[in-house]
Amino acid sequence: MSALASILLLPVGLHAAWRLIRQQHRDRIEASTTASLMDTVLSTTREWLWAVGADGRFTFSSRASRELLGYEPSELVGRPCSLIIDLAELKTARKPDARAGREGLLLSARQRGGRSLNVEVVGRRRSDTDGRVSGFEGIARPRDVSTAQSPANPEITARLDRLFATRALITAFQPISHLGTGEIVGAEALTRFVSSPFRSPDQWFAEADSIGRGLELEFLALETAMLAAADLPAHVYIAVNLSPSACLDPRLSDIVRNSGLKPGRIVVELTERSAVADYARLAAALAPLRSAGLRIAIDDVGAGFSSMRHILRLGPELIKLDRTIVAGIDNSPKQRALCAAMVSFSSQIGARLVAEGIETHAELATVAELGLNTGQGYLLGRPSVLPADWSHWRQRNRSSTSGNDDT
Repeated sequence: MSALASILLLPVGLHAAWRLIRQQHRDRIEASTTASLMDTVLSTTREWLWAVGADGRFTFSSRASRELLGYEPSELVGRPCSLIIDLAELKTARKPDARAGREGLLLSARQRGGRSLNVEVVGRRRSDTDGRVSGFEGIARPRDVSTAQSPANPEITARLDRLFATRALITAFQPISHLGTGEIVGAEALTRFVSSPFRSPDQWFAEADSIGRGLELEFLALETAMLAAADLPAHVYIAVNLSPSACLDPRLSDIVRNSGLKPGRIVVELTERSAVADYARLAAALAPLRSAGLRIAIDDVGAGFSSMRHILRLGPELIKLDRTIVAGIDNSPKQRALCAAMVSFSSQIGARLVAEGIETHAELATVAELGLNTGQGYLLGRPSVLPADWSHWRQRNRSSTSGNDDT
């Protein structure tokens, strides 16, 4: 009887086992699909997913931190969230207009290098099994500063209103030299503010960003530099620092066209500390200007992780090696090895390498020995706002070409 029961129950057991196997198979497929979908979301979204522990240190960062903030996820994990967000700002953070369908908090995040970025942060508390707060998690998304309603700051607004009304800024040019001959081949335009109260250039630009007028200030600085560049020797190129957002703005083409300078004399420096959300769009926006002769330089290469992505995606004509690589290079085998690798790399992709921040004769001799032909720094020439100083660059070039300054 028991044998008969076993025989009768066998199909039932086999069917149950078969259903269990099928369910496990479906679960594995669903888990794999979910994991693949999450990986796609994490790698493609512009929204930065983050988590911090009870101690305020990051425990997770999605890959969007690269473009949004200039930090690799691995650089953030274990570091305090105050690196990105001023915790004191959370107490006064403004909520978006609910009628616009937005939620969370409007904050100013710090990118690599200290530049400000307007973001909307949405988060929630996490709790452990005992119900105690174990941290926070959420997302941060960039806000379009041209349409965002930035918190009103009367003092900042008043300062910038005065600045734009008086156009109280000037341009200092720092020479860029050929290291073999000493010839001045280019000049970097550096904005100097003469409006009171005293603020460093970074502070002025950060404050303008904080109230949605960053691009307006960038273009005022660019127009000022283009006007001043008329007094530079005609063979010297002019390097101007611009953000990716400025390069996407149609005003850039108008300013270049109205400057009276040939596009071939203009170099746009994109700092690696500036996030690029869409390389294809940026490349397309710059294409007409580049076709006319304008060149692109990637600035601060070596100061972080974004620069190589900028180089590979934009194909610049110039690469500027950051001061952190040049400083003390004569005493650092590692820095010399990196510099030598960049010399080889830039040569293979057809870009000119420029050493920034040369301040000692030993640094100059080392970078020249490694194969760099062009550089700038206090040893070679300090920034100057005086046209009389700029005129000396023409005289120096005449003596260089005549063979009297063959350094």
